Amino acid sequence: KYTHSLKTYLGKIKRRKQGFYEIPFANPSQFSNYAKHVNGKFDDIVILGIGGSALGTACLRDAFSNPYRSLTPRIHVLDNVDPHSIELLIKSITWKKTLFIVVSKSGKTPETLAQYFYFKEQLTKKKLPLKNHFVFITDSGTNFLQKEAKAHNAPVFEVPINVGGRFSVLSAVGLVPAALMGLNLNALLKGAQDMTRLFLDENTEKNIPFQFATIQYLLSKRDIRMTVMMPYSSRLKTFGAWYAQLLAESIGKTKITHGKKEYIGLTPISAVGTTDQHSQVQLFNEGPTDKLITFIEVKNHGSTIALPAKIEEKEFTYLQKISFTQLLNAEKKATADAMETYGKPHVSFVIDKVDEYHLGALFMLFEGATAFLGEFFGIDAFDQPGVELGKILTKKYLTHK
Repeated sequence: KYTHSLKTYLGKIKRRKQGFYEIPFANPSQFSNYAKHVNGKFDDIVILGIGGSALGTACLRDAFSNPYRSLTPRIHVLDNVDPHSIELLIKSITWKKTLFIVVSKSGKTPETLAQYFYFKEQLTKKKLPLKNHFVFITDSGTNFLQKEAKAHNAPVFEVPINVGGRFSVLSAVGLVPAALMGLNLNALLKGAQDMTRLFLDENTEKNIPFQFATIQYLLSKRDIRMTVMMPYSSRLKTFGAWYAQLLAESIGKTKITHGKKEYIGLTPISAVGTTDQHSQVQLFNEGPTDKLITFIEVKNHGSTIALPAKIEEKEFTYLQKISFTQLLNAEKKATADAMETYGKPHVSFVIDKVDEYHLGALFMLFEGATAFLGEFFGIDAFDQPGVELGKILTKKYLTHK
């Protein structure tokens, strides 16, 4: 039973005046035009960002690049201030052929600014014009990055103020890198547009984001408070990391109910098939029933690689004449059926293939579901007060070093 109608929940979301479901309908030509302008000029593109400013781009890169062959431009997502990673990066790039994309919606993310200050100094020492090697992605307010872009006459792309970082992959945050990768932005946005129409549909039979959020919410009332994201595609492995941030930062909140603290949250877990059939699935099947397993199945992996037509060893003849796609999808079905036998809750999303259209749809599906979850739990899915104390203390420790 629903406490309120779907229409009521949609009304609650709309009253929050968030723009994540509006940005797919924006014209992406400014991003495509910029990519054409710099085409061939850079061998390496470095994303300076963290959290929502980086995970979506990493997901796009990993879904559409070849990890076994170094092609240009190479996309590096520097989403940490680990000095070892930074040192490895600077030893691997040619400064004259590197573009840095500085991504911070607020314009004051300390990790991103630390990276920016460092690379700005290096480029200055090498007498390389900053306007040719920096791109800024931030909100439209008068923040530090906006001032830097203006001071150095460097390109700047704006993120709508009403689009939070973890909901921003379909804004300039993800679309600028996607355009530089040569991805089809129109297809990416078309997938998101089609899913947005379902997200806004008041028919519960059509609204897939609402259905998934309802499953998650009702299971949470039975103490099933973990959501496992398990795509059966190596190309979608990073999608699990993107979703982990979206779910954890949006739904992990403290709520005051009748004067008492109530701790709200669903814990995300990343897995990938078939890899985790040989590790985490043991826990999923025979461990506590406290997880919802969310499968993503891909019908066509774009490859027709087949095993030998004849395998001499009788024990393994079941593998002959099949393709790796058949094997992968059979293993997904077997894993789901096994979970059914063990009585473990699971849900499957099936897509035709991993392409821009379907990834755009997946982004919007889970963003929409997360928005519904916030309203079900009676919390604001679009703020993140729990991360602020750490920021304050970091500044304190550095100020009083």
